[in-house]
Amino acid sequence: MKLLVATGNQGKLKEIRRLLADTSLEIIGLDAFPDVPEVVEDGDTFEANARKKAIEMAHATGLLTLADDSGLVVEALEGAPGVISARYAGDACDDDANNCKLMDDMEGVADDRRQAAFHCVMALAQPDGECVTFDGMISGLLLREPRGAGGFGYDPYFLVPEYGKTTSELPLEIKNRISHRGNALRKVLPVLQEYASRGKN
Repeated sequence: MKLLVATGNQGKLKEIRRLLADTSLEIIGLDAFPDVPEVVEDGDTFEANARKKAIEMAHATGLLTLADDSGLVVEALEGAPGVISARYAGDACDDDANNCKLMDDMEGVADDRRQAAFHCVMALAQPDGECVTFDGMISGLLLREPRGAGGFGYDPYFLVPEYGKTTSELPLEIKNRISHRGNALRKVLPVLQEYASRGKN
């Protein structure tokens, strides 16, 4: 069964491929459809953006489509960066710029008030518009200095207290097991298996 993962983020695609490695799914990225128009993520929630991406891409490609929207929610910043996590420092900015802005915004926040969580909503859509969503999250603390060379986005600053490591320092196998994306994807798996047993795609 073919599954389109509707993301241009190669870090996300790598994580999802790893998480689905033990399935019989043929994972296809958006690079297989260069002429498909980009979906404008203008929703005000992770769920709205995930549903929009999944439904539009499933309709455009005719494939079962998995899309996600995820981001960092910081209590001291009243939920920011939230749905604009990928463009927190501006539309054309990269991870380094986003992290710099985050650290600037958190500069005066005491260590005991640096709680944060990664949230993820995954949407699984059929070409006919049928769509279901699944969520996942992981809680942690924001450090003042980056640690680790793995991962992407805000990972170098996101400490998982149970492991004493950032999500950049954790081996990929552990990160996938405990991450917001991994938690959401584990909820998706039984539905994917049901689709496969019914012979869809």
